[in-house]
Amino acid sequence: MQITSLAIPDVKLLEPKVFGDDRGFFLESYNQKGFEAAIGRQVSFVQDNHSRSAKGVLRGLHYQIEQAQGKLVRVVQGEVFDVAVDVRKSSPTFGHWVGEILSAENKRQLWVPEGFAHGFLVLSDSAEFLYKVTEYYAPQYERSIAWNDPQLNIAWPGGLTPLLSGKDAQGTSFADAELPD
Repeated sequence: MQITSLAIPDVKLLEPKVFGDDRGFFLESYNQKGFEAAIGRQVSFVQDNHSRSAKGVLRGLHYQIEQAQGKLVRVVQGEVFDVAVDVRKSSPTFGHWVGEILSAENKRQLWVPEGFAHGFLVLSDSAEFLYKVTEYYAPQYERSIAWNDPQLNIAWPGGLTPLLSGKDAQGTSFADAELPD
């Protein structure tokens, strides 16, 4: 597996070695030893999640102010634009974002560490999104930043009017967001 640090070095792009022929393919989607070596620390995943979304659905930008979740995300059907925003106040990349196309075709994964808001926009007719998390979901600590916050100025792919949940439609501005310590 090739692991690359992105413009925010703590966020990693993972590209597996794919072995394929006319029968199909094989890849190793997760190897704890290799993953921990790449990020430089031990990680325990406590939960796996699976979502399916229609074209134009935008989920995010979510984070937890306590019980922060690190997420290892991938797409097994379809294509999304996946975004991580650094919400760590003491970070030199505070308020910066990175985005990558993840798809069933490219088989890429993104490591979004604790201290980041996360979201994605579905670009294909539908997408199935899998993610491992390092902490349990805690709705009392969940917060959402507006996907179109002008301070963050995320360059979402054009041509789609995002379909948002009620919660995501009420996302707060980055300037007013309650952030983790």
